[in-house]
Amino acid sequence: MSKSIIIKKVGGPEVLEIQENKVTSPGPDEIKVTNYAIGLNYIDTYHRSGLYPLPMPTGIGLEAAGKIDEVGSNVKEFNKGDNIAYASMPIGAYASERIIPAKIAVKVPDGISHKLAATLMTKGLTTNYLLTKTYFLKAGETVLFHAAAGGVGQIFAQWANSIGAKVIGTVGSEEKIKIAKKNGYEHVINYSKTDFAKEVMKITNNKGVPAVFDGVGKKTFQGSLACLKPLGMMVSFGNASGPLDPLNVPKDIQSKSLFFTRPTIGHYFTNRKELQAGADEIFKKVKFGKIKISISKEYKLKDAEQAHRDLEARKLIGPAILIP
Repeated sequence: MSKSIIIKKVGGPEVLEIQENKVTSPGPDEIKVTNYAIGLNYIDTYHRSGLYPLPMPTGIGLEAAGKIDEVGSNVKEFNKGDNIAYASMPIGAYASERIIPAKIAVKVPDGISHKLAATLMTKGLTTNYLLTKTYFLKAGETVLFHAAAGGVGQIFAQWANSIGAKVIGTVGSEEKIKIAKKNGYEHVINYSKTDFAKEVMKITNNKGVPAVFDGVGKKTFQGSLACLKPLGMMVSFGNASGPLDPLNVPKDIQSKSLFFTRPTIGHYFTNRKELQAGADEIFKKVKFGKIKISISKEYKLKDAEQAHRDLEARKLIGPAILIP
């Protein structure tokens, strides 16, 4: 019997329940997968809390890596035994086995473990679209990234450095400064103790930065706008500290003719070809040592509640995974 985490009502981590269920055979365009590692992402807490509403009851989780047990009759690009990873709807990755549409899966190359692949899909693809599609980061530029010690933050700085760009990072505690610097941040600011906007302006000789990448949200939004150059881009891709207040266009945007965007992964990788190409790019950087990933913590699937508590308390110092 497969084990999976379900939610019958929205709320805190305590609403996560483990259950057993039988997984049947896949449909014509589907594959049956055994998950070996499951990615833990902040968006999972949004689904659980109801910030991003889902019909109840529901599974949870978008990202995992594993091996194909069975392929549907129409599936030509995969075979039984292939190593794959995925990070997309339909929700329900917190499971030991499941059936998914073949179109959301990518092949994982030799040299990339299931554990590593399960941390690279959401975070790696997010980094990919943030600095190659949402804002095309160029060599010589300096940008600002919030939550520099987090999973996306660690990949972001290394990728930026690999193309000759520099990144100023912010963190929420002193212990995370060392982690951020280790991953390639030129400057690291503890925003819980220091006015990061003033520091950024000081670092850039009062010029500001051309782009800010903000996954923290409520706590950092106004400061982020303050340290942007005229015509700069505010990239809001998460809200770990709470949802943003309504945007005041004359005050927040018009004063410096800023650009504001709220990108999501699904709009940048719309089909399997784009998805595989994006994943291959991050896999290649990892294989050639341009990006180094260290999994900060592993949890058993049955301990998903504690994993969510640690994630929301900002206790994790890098990517974490669930093991079925």
